[in-house]
Amino acid sequence: MKLQYFGTAAAEGWPAIFCECDACRRAREAGGRNIRTRSQAMVNDRLLIDFPADTYYHIMAYGLNINHIDSVIVTHAHEDHLYPLEFGNRREFFAYLPDDVSPVFTIYGSRKVGDAVKGAIASAPGRLAFEELLPFESYVIAGHSVTPLTADHDPSSGPYIYLIGDGERLLLYAHDTGYFTDETWDYLGKMRRRISAASLDCTGGLGAQYRNGHMGTEACSETKRRLCEMGIMADDAVFCLNHFSHNGRSIYDDIVGPASDMGFEVSYDGMVLEF
Repeated sequence: MKLQYFGTAAAEGWPAIFCECDACRRAREAGGRNIRTRSQAMVNDRLLIDFPADTYYHIMAYGLNINHIDSVIVTHAHEDHLYPLEFGNRREFFAYLPDDVSPVFTIYGSRKVGDAVKGAIASAPGRLAFEELLPFESYVIAGHSVTPLTADHDPSSGPYIYLIGDGERLLLYAHDTGYFTDETWDYLGKMRRRISAASLDCTGGLGAQYRNGHMGTEACSETKRRLCEMGIMADDAVFCLNHFSHNGRSIYDDIVGPASDMGFEVSYDGMVLEF
């Protein structure tokens, strides 16, 4: 299974657009993996996760061919994960679509996500659609099994984390969330399949040890430990930290060593994780 990270930052990006804090200054000076755009990823070159304002940049920078993808699953309706205005550019005369691709691009997510994209869908008849996903129900999307789980995040945004399978491997994609909800832990505890990789929200990095709404390294380590103790992780399972904010103060160069000591890989923009 292949997971490619396109954007690995929280809402403000890193360095943040208007910010002159030490963490943003050091990221600008160091460059490379310390520069992070807003959150987006893709599974097996087929299933897109989230649609932030930086999608256009990801298309240019990483060769993302958006017209050969017909669906996106959205974690929640915050603009760093869902930027509905961009979908309007799919309407007629703004987009001349190839003959060999589906004219309909489908957005999947919670009811709150559906509410957020209503206007864009109305502006592009026959080009966009929305399908509501219910928590703890399994669906087939772009050839993958997709199961939304409840997230500990702003409830007004309709937040989900996702279990994604390709028939052989299973990914737990957990952004944005704090330490998992009781309902999600209960669901995971009853699973018969084993998880091959977990991508965990680490918005707080080393310097802001969030537990509610987001996580830092301490909550991520606790989550990792509990998942392993439950016996639902594969023996060769990969754990990766993702979704970082400058409020965590730890640029990539700061966190990669300590994270490795904790048993985590650290995401960066463009990173490909194969498992």
